[in-house]
Amino acid sequence: MENQYDIIIIGSGMGGLVSSIILAKEGLKVCVLEKNNQYGGNLQTFVRDKVIFDTGVHYIGGLEKGQNLYQYFKYLGIIDGLRLKRMDEDAYDYITFDGDPNKYPHAQGYDNFVDQLCVFFPEERATIQKYCDKIRRVCDSFPMYNVEEGAPYDQSVLSIKAKDYLDGLTDNEDLKLVLAGSNSLYGGNGEKTPLYVHALSVNSYIQSSWRCINGGSQISKLLVRQLRKFGGEIFKHQEVNEFIYNEDQLIGVKTKKDKVYYGKQFISNIDLNATIKMVGEDRFRKSFRKRIERLEVTPSSFSIYIAFKPKSFPYLNHNYYHFKNKEMVWQGTNYDPAKWPEGYMASMGVHADNQKYAESMSVMTYMHFSEVEQWADTKNTVAHKDDRGPEYEAFKQKHIELLLTELEKKFPNIRESILSVYASTPLSYRDYIGGQKGNMYGFEKDAENPMKTFISARTKIPNLFLTGQSVNMHGMLGVTIGGFVTCSEILGKEYLINKIKDKVNETVKP
Repeated sequence: MENQYDIIIIGSGMGGLVSSIILAKEGLKVCVLEKNNQYGGNLQTFVRDKVIFDTGVHYIGGLEKGQNLYQYFKYLGIIDGLRLKRMDEDAYDYITFDGDPNKYPHAQGYDNFVDQLCVFFPEERATIQKYCDKIRRVCDSFPMYNVEEGAPYDQSVLSIKAKDYLDGLTDNEDLKLVLAGSNSLYGGNGEKTPLYVHALSVNSYIQSSWRCINGGSQISKLLVRQLRKFGGEIFKHQEVNEFIYNEDQLIGVKTKKDKVYYGKQFISNIDLNATIKMVGEDRFRKSFRKRIERLEVTPSSFSIYIAFKPKSFPYLNHNYYHFKNKEMVWQGTNYDPAKWPEGYMASMGVHADNQKYAESMSVMTYMHFSEVEQWADTKNTVAHKDDRGPEYEAFKQKHIELLLTELEKKFPNIRESILSVYASTPLSYRDYIGGQKGNMYGFEKDAENPMKTFISARTKIPNLFLTGQSVNMHGMLGVTIGGFVTCSEILGKEYLINKIKDKVNETVKP
């Protein structure tokens, strides 16, 4: 029957799209509903002055043959269609500080990672090697991260703080900060962030680091193509705002356009608090609702997107994580608005494998939602246009200027190369991605109470499941694994892991 499905997935972020393909490959009739004009959540791109900008995916790790994300993408059928450029192997990231002339590299390959840092810390080779060994051991304790079936996580691993581990590793303050320097990958907070979050975030980049040629939206396009190949359906401009029940049985969803879709099972790939409200708060245990309500989310971001004049600025095949002072490495999420920005991450887009000049640069820095709270009642997307007013535009221009001024310290002549600059605020991330307060990485993990942020893919409602960055981990790899975790609840973990391995190991007969 029309609008009758085995599986309905709400939200087309990475976790939702991954789940849709896994289940469609099993012969299930799958439907994905997306509220926006573009599929993919953080995979979305936009074009200004004929330049493609990424909203969330600036580089990807673990895509060399046999590595973890490669294996998952191979099973999904998208690895061969990706257009990728490998980043500089001796420094995919540089960690830099005001007042320190050094550019501290994070290099690809663990042996190379050690060698490149030893140029700056020659007496610390054993320490750096010990750090690398620890990162790999922590990652090995998460079976799905390594495409394995295994025992649940070791509680002791979850309770180690990243900063505490590094403080106990060495007395060399600069080395500790350099090893932690890319922690805006996960919203690093020295008082809370567990070591496992750090390890799972950096390991795949050390293994191998890549940029998507012409933006990360190619991933969502390939995923959508695969979904349709296996008979799945996907619809944009269909924002779900109501769950439909037959007595206590969840049977369907209704969108703001009054379209009804009926299903046997449902997966929510949207904000967990929003899911609870739509499902009906009374259908969850009060203790669960209160726990979710009390969870803190990671900060959001203010980002600028620079389009360069043709052939005016050299392409840099690496990223910069920069701090105005070294004390802010673990305090960036608690910045003083009067001193904003305390640091930034700068990354370039790539449109060709042998690119000589840059077309664009994206620069991200933390920003709390409270700084844009006065415009919280407005919403502005391609699908729902709303003018937030001249004060909001003035706010953006002021912060564009502040961030450009910091950027000039590293690139003194950058303004001469700029064709145009655009900006996004926490409101932009909230409206396009859908996360509470525009957060970048879901709920903030806390080593002192690690289990409070572990959200099961199963819910109290037998045919409702969860996926996305709040369920497992954030980032390209985290939400991909999260999609497989969700589907393993439906299909069985051993069954799904074996199918991934069979796909990766299959040989093409002549």
